[in-house]
Amino acid sequence: MAGGRRPAPPREDVLAAAMEMIAERGLEKLTMAALGREVGMSSGHLLYYFRSKDELLLQTLEWSEGRLGAERGRLLARPGPVRERLDAYVNLYVPAGHRDPHWTLWLEVWNRSQNADDDARDRQAAIEGAWHRDLVALLAEGVSRGEFRPVDPDRYATRLRALLDGFAIHVAIGLRGTDRDQVLAHVREFLAQSLLADA
Repeated sequence: MAGGRRPAPPREDVLAAAMEMIAERGLEKLTMAALGREVGMSSGHLLYYFRSKDELLLQTLEWSEGRLGAERGRLLARPGPVRERLDAYVNLYVPAGHRDPHWTLWLEVWNRSQNADDDARDRQAAIEGAWHRDLVALLAEGVSRGEFRPVDPDRYATRLRALLDGFAIHVAIGLRGTDRDQVLAHVREFLAQSLLADA
């Protein structure tokens, strides 16, 4: 470009481009060089900002989770029965389908976390913690209103999220016999049997 180098795009644009590449081409095609071409930066320039691909992936996940967290906050703040908001939480949690980009990214970050440093692990725990706290608050509200059985909200949330994680992985990797609709039906049945006060 005449007159000097083109300025680097905003960090959020880089993260959005990374997420779009994962959605369109799959995680295996997301390299520093390919992302650099997409946003008009050299791979060296990207490494200067992100230090490593692991850091790029974690920051992309944090960015994506920030958007999901805002959506989750809007859904959970709606008036109406707690059960409807719990259904909305579950709908947001479960992947849209095979190769869902957000869950594809989550699985990769989880896989890489075996060798992650304490900072990266703390940041992953913060993401998990936000989902957990919102679910605990929802369950506590449902119990206090008499919509749900008198469960321990923290313990129940831990178990429900483990169930959701297991099903979500099946959907995200495309395991046969566990598409999104089947998973949501399993979860509805589980909630009806274990949580609903009138069950």
